[in-house]
Parts: sequence; structure tokens; C-alpha cells
Amino acid sequence: MSWFPWLFTLWSPSALSLLLLNAMDRHTGLEVVQAIVCSRWGVPINKSLSQDGDVIIGGLFNLYYKRSAVEHGFTKLPHYEPCTGLELESLKNAYTMTFAVEEINRNSTLLPGVKLGYRILDSCASSYWAQQVALSLVGGGAPSCNLTPSTPRSAAHGQPGETAAGQPVPLLIGTSSSTSTIVVSRVLGPLSVPLISYLASCPCLSDRLNFPNVFRTIPSDIYQAQAMARMAIRFRWTWMGAVIVNNDYGHLAIQAFQEETRGKGVCFEFIETVLKGTIVSDASRVALTIQASTARVILVFCWYTEIKEVFLELAKINVTDRQFLASEAWSTSDDLLQDLDISKVASGVVGSSQKASLPLCSGTESLEGLKNTFTDISQLRVAYNVYLAVYAAAHALHSLLSCPDRESSSENNSSTCSSPKHIKPKELLQHLNKLNFTTPQGDMFYFQGADIPAKYDLVNWQETPEGSLKLVLIGRVDGFDLHLNESAIQWSTGSNQVPVSVCTESCPPGTRKANRKGEPLCCFDCIQCAEGEISNQTDSLHSVTTAVFVMFLCYRQTPMVRANNSELSFLLLLSLKLCFLSAWCWSLDEVVWSRPTERKCLPLYIYTDYHLCDMAVPEPPCASTPEKNTKKHLMAR
Repeated sequence: MSWFPWLFTLWSPSALSLLLLNAMDRHTGLEVVQAIVCSRWGVPINKSLSQDGDVIIGGLFNLYYKRSAVEHGFTKLPHYEPCTGLELESLKNAYTMTFAVEEINRNSTLLPGVKLGYRILDSCASSYWAQQVALSLVGGGAPSCNLTPSTPRSAAHGQPGETAAGQPVPLLIGTSSSTSTIVVSRVLGPLSVPLISYLASCPCLSDRLNFPNVFRTIPSDIYQAQAMARMAIRFRWTWMGAVIVNNDYGHLAIQAFQEETRGKGVCFEFIETVLKGTIVSDASRVALTIQASTARVILVFCWYTEIKEVFLELAKINVTDRQFLASEAWSTSDDLLQDLDISKVASGVVGSSQKASLPLCSGTESLEGLKNTFTDISQLRVAYNVYLAVYAAAHALHSLLSCPDRESSSENNSSTCSSPKHIKPKELLQHLNKLNFTTPQGDMFYFQGADIPAKYDLVNWQETPEGSLKLVLIGRVDGFDLHLNESAIQWSTGSNQVPVSVCTESCPPGTRKANRKGEPLCCFDCIQCAEGEISNQTDSLHSVTTAVFVMFLCYRQTPMVRANNSELSFLLLLSLKLCFLSAWCWSLDEVVWSRPTERKCLPLYIYTDYHLCDMAVPEPPCASTPEKNTKKHLMAR
């Protein structure tokens, strides 16, 4: 085993060192002869919000969102300046975590005798920062560690009585984006450290094979994407636009939407992408695309900071007649709702948001009159996700630390009970998978793999007399069921009139659809039926020969069908159907060349007591001169 010290000298700052430390701790058959000393590379992270406790859980929040430019010369370690631009909504979510921990510590039945602590770090809306601070939390904040065969991993990172800043955490709450969650999960996955996200909704994270350590208190985007798809089908929005964030979250969400609408006649005129790093140029480009488009309904899957820039660009060029469908990531953003410049563009937004039942403040707080995102207690949906994540962690810890047969187990020296100072993340992960508890609000909570059961509220942005926007509840999504109160919706038109978003108006009876070459199926021309053909339905595409055949078959014993020589009628109808399936069009006395695309109007049949006329061949209408066509057509009698 003499190669272990050399390996740790080489890889001490990486995830590999953590992995090997973890592996040696958990495999009892592996003994380390020499003491292993590891040291930290780089500058330690000192800025944190923390509270000491017997068990420390970590938190990752985007407390700052403005990142400085970094030069990657690949000849030395890059220098990252601290982020700036305080994000009040994320700060509120961080304080929700501290509130939940304090509430749990006051609960005498949950984690009795165990004080829960926390350490919260800023992930700076960056996958790099999220990865760095996650490793810092899992590895502990001490500058060095000493490990011998008799030294537990938790004691190797600091001295007895160490603070939360130096104690390794067995579980993380975070992160707030799907991309960062994917990155952190892949780093912490080999360590089996659980990661409970409160806002990562990418459907990809439901894959337990690739993300076995990820849990989340927000439903997968597949549910809201399918709910939006059903709304598009319900309101006949066949010509839409889409704006998505250029990562897994955006691409997989739009993919789920398209799968749900496949074969339902819904097309996209454009799908534009945005990214935080290039949002200024992206927002300008997207705004011009929306202005030039004929689609009136725009689907948006991105973060509120990106769509805010797009809205501001649309306000500059006075584009106010679009109907936006919002994803959960921005549908309840206070920052957008309170911006008067955005209200004239975003009025009528319809979106999904997770159900929240976190109790509101009492109203006696001293900051009640202060109006900003941090103090606004009217929308606590994301905060409630954080609240649930902390309670999920606490109940998993409670299950792990509970030992009903502690006395008998200790007598037999075979106790499987864990102590607060010796918690193994892998065991905690197993308890999270079996979690089932009732929240303080009386709701049942459990994980289905990585996810929770999907329950969404459907909300509508409606104008207030002051000019700002407010949220109005208009329905709900329960799993795959959509419940919508259409009369409560105020659309972007300012009324209850559903906006129309089509490439081409429906073809009236007497015409047929003709697709435009090189354009989506939603765009077509309406062409008058040829002489001798009829179309008695809106948006007619084909002959209804099959329907007539089935009708004749069902009523073959009736006097009307029998009087018209049913056997011969069946033969004629079947022959016509075979004609439409080939490039040949057969008549009884001649062959007519015909392209299948030209046979989209219903051939004119005239049923009388004496004859059945098929006017698919270019002849004078049978109805007008039946006596002159007896030689060209079969007579029933």
C-alpha cells in the first residue's frame, strides 16, 4: 500500500482523493498501513452562512449572479474574482433553509437530542463555482487532514469541537439549475453524497442510472411541458414560437413538448436559444425574431434573468401583442411582476408553478412595509421547495440515527446504528430512497426515484390598477391531468378572447388543403375542389370513401342499402379505396392518370332509387343530367 501517499500527493485537490478516502472508510477489508496526509490546494472558501450542530448539512445558492471575466491561458491556475450583484430571491431561499433548520431544532420529536446545523455557500450561478463549493463542503473546510486505519473520516478533517466551517457535510441542498446539478452530481456521485435540488427540473435527472444521488423537490419538466402541449392543442395554437435556454433544461423541455404534440398539427415557426453569458446579444436577436414572426403564442423555457432581458428588448421595439407561456422557472418571479416596463409586454402570461402551502408571516414583522423580492411573502413557491428539501434531509437523518434496539445491539457488539459524528453518506442515501413522512402542513411527502409527485398550479399574469402585474390562479396540473378555468384567464389581448396563432386559417367546406412545398404542414393553401368533387368538412384532406364503406357495412340489412344493390356498392367503394392507395385511378370504361395529392376532395355520389353515380372521372355532373350518363355509369336498376 506504499503507493497511496504518492497518489494523494499528486491528486490531493481533486475529487479522486475524496473518492479514495471514502472507499477506504467503507470497505472494511481494506487496511492502510501508513498514515495519509492530504493538503488543500488553492484558497479556502471563508465566506459562508453557518450554524454549528451535531450534524451539518450544506446549502448551495446563487447569492450573487454577476461573474467577472476569467482569462484561461492554460499555463497556470485561473484566478476567479468574487461574484457581485446580490440576488435577493436566492437570499430569501437561503434564509428559508436557516428557518427550516431552526424549526426542526425546536421540534422535540424530529431528531431528538441531535442539533442540526448548516453551512451555506454561494454557487454564483456557475457550474464551476457550484463544483468548487460542493467539494469544499463535502471535504470540510480544514486546510489538511490526517487519516489512519483507526481514524474515522469525519475526525480526519479537523479537531474535536470544530465549527461548521470545518466539518464535512453528508448531504447538500442545491443547486438551483439543472446544468449545475448535473455537474455536481457527477462529481459527488462516486462518493454517494446525496444532492437535493429545489429548482433543477430537467427530465434527464430522473435517470437513476446516471444520477443515483440526485433528489429534487420540484417536479420534472416533462409534466409542465405536457401540460403546455395540451393547452396548445386545446386552444388550437398550431403555429408557435419558442425561446429556450441553451442547455439540457431548455432542449429537453422543448423535446418533451414536441413529443406530446407530434401528430396533432402543432408547428414551430422558430426556436431561439439564449444563454446568460451572451444574454445581451441573444435578447436583441430573439426580440427581432419575435417581432418579425407571424406566431402569436410564444413558449419560453428559461430562467427569469434571461427572459427579463428579452422582455425589455421587446418593450423597446413596442412588441406587445404576443401571448407567452411560462415555465415554472420564471412564472412567479417577483422581479418580473413588479417591473412596470415589462408589464405592457408580459400581460396575460400563462404559466405553471409548483403548489406551495408554506404558512405566511403573521403580519407583525417590522419589514412588512418594505417592498422588494426579499421581503415579499406573497409568493413562496421556490422557498417552499427549499423548505421541503431541508425536511427531507432531516427525516432521512432521523431514520438513519434512530435505533429501536440500541441496547440489545450494543450488548451483542453488532450495532448497525449510526452516530451524528459518524454518518456515512451512502447510508443516508439509502434512507432518502425509502423516505415517507408528513410535512408540518399535513401533506404526504415521498420520492418516486429522484422525483416527487407532480402537482402544479396554473397562474395568469393580470394587470392591476397600479400598472404592475399580479398572479391569478386559473387551474392546476395533477400528474398528467389538466384542470383549467378558461373564464378566469385574461389573455394578452386584455380580454377573455383566446388568441389565435395559426400559419393559415382553416379551409372552409368546398375547398381542400394543399401543402406548400418546403414549408411545415401547418402552412397550406386552400384550393377549390375540382368540378364533380365536394368537400363538406373544414380542413378536408381526403375522400371519405372508407367512412361510406363502413356506414354501408353497418347498415347493410336496411331497405335503403339493399335497394341500392349492396354487393355492387361494396365492390365500387372498395375499388375506389384501392384507387386512392395507388397512382392509378380506375373507372369502369376508361383509365385516368391521377396523382394521389390531387384526390383530396370527396367524389360526388348521388344515391337515388335507380342509380349510383361516381363522378371521379371528368364527366358532366350526374345530378344535372342523369339520363345522359346511363351509358357511362352503372345503373342500380
